[in-house]
Amino acid sequence: MSTSPAHLELVKALARIVGDAHLYIGDDRVAPFVSDWTRRFGGPCVAVVRPASAAEVAEIMRACAAAGVPVLPQGGNTGLVGGSVPAASGQQPPVIISLLRLTELGAVDGLAGQVTVGAGATLGDVQRHAVAAGWNYGVDLAARDSATIGGTVATNAGGIHVIAHGMTRAQVVGIEAVLPDGSVISHLSGMLKDNTGYDLAGLLCGSEGTLGIITSVRLKLHRPLGRTTLSLVGAASYADALALMSRAGVASESNAPGSRLLAAEVIDAPSMDLVCALADLPWPLEQRWPVVVLLEVVDGGDGSGLPLDESADAVVAFDAADQARLWAYRERQADAYGAVGIVHKLDVSVPLPKLADCADELVALIGTLPDVTTFGIFGHLADGNMHVEIVGPLADDLRADLAVLECVAGYGGSISAEHGVGRAKAADLHLCRSAGEIAAMRAIKGALDPQGLMNPGVLFA
Repeated sequence: MSTSPAHLELVKALARIVGDAHLYIGDDRVAPFVSDWTRRFGGPCVAVVRPASAAEVAEIMRACAAAGVPVLPQGGNTGLVGGSVPAASGQQPPVIISLLRLTELGAVDGLAGQVTVGAGATLGDVQRHAVAAGWNYGVDLAARDSATIGGTVATNAGGIHVIAHGMTRAQVVGIEAVLPDGSVISHLSGMLKDNTGYDLAGLLCGSEGTLGIITSVRLKLHRPLGRTTLSLVGAASYADALALMSRAGVASESNAPGSRLLAAEVIDAPSMDLVCALADLPWPLEQRWPVVVLLEVVDGGDGSGLPLDESADAVVAFDAADQARLWAYRERQADAYGAVGIVHKLDVSVPLPKLADCADELVALIGTLPDVTTFGIFGHLADGNMHVEIVGPLADDLRADLAVLECVAGYGGSISAEHGVGRAKAADLHLCRSAGEIAAMRAIKGALDPQGLMNPGVLFA
């Protein structure tokens, strides 16, 4: 912690707002908040403060603005691009505002199919809350029990069910947030028809904490789709994997009402080998395949929506226990790579018609890069989102990162599919956004945050 007189006065002011028990200073107290999951990003902070309401967040924001000290909003700190932790150097240390105490789960509105929740509620808690009321929340990802709703909204998280329900932005029908000047905006009615000006909820969704601090969100829910069938299938190539997914989509659409493709995931052989070894899982298929595909279809639980013939090397799961066993091969990938060493995580997306060629080129390219010891690709096949995991280069060696991002940009892809830009990719934003687009985004940032206090260094280099 800084010992400058200005920072000491600010810390005293913050303690008066939230109480000493919810103000953390000192290396040991702030350690869980200043380094992210990848172990590649992190830096010093003035303090960590844990407010219990939007009103307290507003007071904190006003105090920091008066002191000219940057602010960094933080949820579950499960980010992978340095957007939820301070910069290592070169920037003024921020006050981290942890939103983990904002955990309110409002009553589910059964008429509208909506619920209002606090930004600090975990994705898993919201899912269980919705299920208990006879509904589902449309976003799901492996970090469900640590990622917070505020964080998933701030990064416009995707996950495994985008093909069925869309990204997080498609689930947000209202928002409450604190702006950089300490004012509170609240629009939580959830009306689907409300054409009264700018969509501030949509603007804050995906803004990565650079425009304001999300404190509460009104979410759209979905009725349960019915029983599902999950299959894990071997494929000879990415092209074959895409063809298999396409047939699953056609098959599910042609079956009984309610049939649909819910998820399509892909895992390459090196990633399968790694998760089998480190998570003590057996190789699930009879043969070893270059690519393995997970397909989940809503079809009454009889497999009728799956495009499998007798020659397919596949495992099919109908009940929840068997499905959880198969999902483990996909959901434990990040942990498996993390156990090997420092991971360069490249979250990218490519138009589906170009995905197979891009994936093949990436595999050939990464194999030639210096210092790479382990690498693989897994991700969300249905929406063209590949997670490229690279182990070997030092944390600050960005040569492999840039090579992957330039390759993806060459196929008309995005350098960030769902994790955000953060600090990791801020210098590379030009690869997939025009100068005009970046200027427009900077203008919005400047209008709402003229002091530049909100998560500086994130999104823009």
